[in-house]
Amino acid sequence: MVAFSLGKLFGRSQEGSILGIDIGASSAKVVQLRASKGAAILETYGEIALGPYGNAAIGKAVKLPPEKIAEALTDLMREANVTARTGGLSIPFSASLVSIIDLPKVDDDALARMVPIEARKYIPIPISEVTLDWFVIPREEEGASAFDRVEEPSPLRAKGQEVLLVAIHNATVKNYQAIASAIGVKVHFFEIEIFSEARSSMEHGTAPVLVVDIGAAMTKMYIVERGIVRLTHLVTTGGQHMTDTLARSLSWDFEKAERVKRERGLIDSSAYGTEENAKIKSALLSTLARVFAEVDRVLLSYGQRYNKNVSHVLFAGGGASLPGLKEHAKTALRAEVTVADPFARAEAPAFLKDVLQQIGPGFAVSIGLALRELKHL
Repeated sequence: MVAFSLGKLFGRSQEGSILGIDIGASSAKVVQLRASKGAAILETYGEIALGPYGNAAIGKAVKLPPEKIAEALTDLMREANVTARTGGLSIPFSASLVSIIDLPKVDDDALARMVPIEARKYIPIPISEVTLDWFVIPREEEGASAFDRVEEPSPLRAKGQEVLLVAIHNATVKNYQAIASAIGVKVHFFEIEIFSEARSSMEHGTAPVLVVDIGAAMTKMYIVERGIVRLTHLVTTGGQHMTDTLARSLSWDFEKAERVKRERGLIDSSAYGTEENAKIKSALLSTLARVFAEVDRVLLSYGQRYNKNVSHVLFAGGGASLPGLKEHAKTALRAEVTVADPFARAEAPAFLKDVLQQIGPGFAVSIGLALRELKHL
């Protein structure tokens, strides 16, 4: 468990403090922020592995019942000295649907009637079993962008309007409501994780950016342009696959492979010989090669669909903390590569800067959740 309380440095105030709770496949994270003079102040944060609550190793992705997740979160909040009892909770991208649909340009009332009917084409279960939300995407102003390719007009710049459609299974929401109730937290909103992550990790700008979130069980990819999620893609490869491959390659148990992956990653270590260093790097890169290949596919797909080049790739999620990832990604992807630094959105003691920068990618969702709520205070 990782937990660090900053109460003695900044003072603690339950009133006005907000929680961001992110339940991932292999761990849960919590961040507590409060607003002060227009700034977000980091009060406490923590992470707990979920594997042990399902009789699995740390770093393993597990599917736990709501009561076990609540038990883990209760332990985490106690260790992190969490005092806030209100905030937001993330919904996994894998448990939701996010799509852009083309509809005629109509008034709001007509749109409200039209969306549920159109949504049936995209959702393989009865509409009554999901919670729907949607957002009309503002039309781009005419004129070429530096990121446009001018050979052809975009096929989606047609008559009518584009609508961002979001759907979450009601059973998923019910489970998360039960978890929130069990841990004594009043959840003001549920948010699909990719929206929280984008809020804490991306700079404001118009250029399209591909966000690559490397989780334990899967990797999520989505392109954000002008603040809008334009394309999403899910890859069933993640950090656990790196650990499994590393363990097999060097005949290690999962726990040792996970520890070595986190501590040294793609960087040679004097603790190992030349041959072992090469095997470690090769094992990790075999998984990353599949991720990088999918990144290229997503970039190509977006370019063909929207006639736009994406030259910036942003890595987030726990897997983005892999030492040496940024340097290898730059070479493999031939793009500007950055790693999310969500704690930079909050004020924290200077001596924690390096630690927060290192672990930050994995906290992008929880920080984004808390930031959303702070804006409404």
